[in-house]
Amino acid sequence: MKQYNIVIIGGGPAGLAAALSAKEHGIDDILILERDERLGGILNQCIHNGFGLHTFKEELTGPEYAERYIDKVLAAGIPYKLNATVADISPDKEVLYVSAEEGAVTVKADAVILAMGCRERPRGALGLPGFRQAGVYTAGTAQRLMNIEGYMVGKEAVILGSGDIGLIMARRMTLAGATVKAVAELMPYSGGLKRNIVQCLDDFGIPLLLSHTVTRIHGKERVTGVTLSQVGADRKPITGTEEFYPCDTLLLSCGLLPENELSKTAGVKLDPVTGGAEVTDTLETSVPGIFSCGNVLHVHDLVDNVSKEAALAGQKAAEYVQNGCKTAEGTSIRLKGESGVRYTVPQSIVLAQADEKIVVRMRVGDVFRDKALVVYADGKELKRQKKRIMAPGEMEEVTLLRESLAPDTREIVLRVEG
Repeated sequence: MKQYNIVIIGGGPAGLAAALSAKEHGIDDILILERDERLGGILNQCIHNGFGLHTFKEELTGPEYAERYIDKVLAAGIPYKLNATVADISPDKEVLYVSAEEGAVTVKADAVILAMGCRERPRGALGLPGFRQAGVYTAGTAQRLMNIEGYMVGKEAVILGSGDIGLIMARRMTLAGATVKAVAELMPYSGGLKRNIVQCLDDFGIPLLLSHTVTRIHGKERVTGVTLSQVGADRKPITGTEEFYPCDTLLLSCGLLPENELSKTAGVKLDPVTGGAEVTDTLETSVPGIFSCGNVLHVHDLVDNVSKEAALAGQKAAEYVQNGCKTAEGTSIRLKGESGVRYTVPQSIVLAQADEKIVVRMRVGDVFRDKALVVYADGKELKRQKKRIMAPGEMEEVTLLRESLAPDTREIVLRVEG
């Protein structure tokens, strides 16, 4: 069984950034395992611009952003395997992968970095009534078909869900000559970035129908239309508000789910809110030597934030290996969100290993205007950040200073306050 210092599961933006960071911090024995036929992950099908503004200080398309990291990985000589699907990770960090060339192969790692990304919530999880007719796609599937495979998925579309992929596909289909009748959103607010609402819907006159959902898909062989209904505060359709929209395509953009089946086989404890692993400030999971980063940890809004987080995971995995595969011991401070803050990442801080600056990322559960993010340490206010607007579609972050945390601190709570 071949041994590696670090094995990285996933060759998308998180996996590539983590590999480069581990290399830069002194680890040469690295292996990236990617199940697709090329590195780059989901960025390969994201041909729109808007990437890299923070990381590279310029506006790039998804493939251009990915290529920057791929070129660095190739220049650094970091080994990788394509078309290699990881089937199992054991708690002692044995990784089983399968490929057409090698068959089933097991490798042993001193440390594992989970960077598998996320998947879309499928139609079956939404409870939509109707036949299994052609013309119903997740937004990401439609994006791949159009941008990589070269197929036009439809001529008249309705989009359910206002996540970023759905918003971007509204613009993409319009530019390709299709008519997007409406984007319907169950919640009273959009799940996407404000800039995408403006650039993908407002600029093209596409209506965003908040507090609406699909209550019927018409057609048997192919979609012929959908019925949209308003929903009340309980998110249930209101009788008498039904409206029929003729269309041949329905795109579903109803949320992303971290791809954590492998994490479960490794015994990693998952957060019930994020769907990703519970991690410390070093992004180490509940299993020593297994780290998590990117969309498999929690769904991000910007790929720049994925790269930044993954770089930290690569650095900390390298330090773990160089420290004799030992996790620093010490007092653990629990983090949690309340009063509008849905979750925090990390979920705990170990002061003995913490960096001078600790970045805490989170999402809020509603739209808040002219409020503040307030941090409490054992009930005492530690920090207050005023915010003009906070929305579920955009991540928030707070930087804590290690020196501001008393050694006997037990709990840090983040809240939205007026």
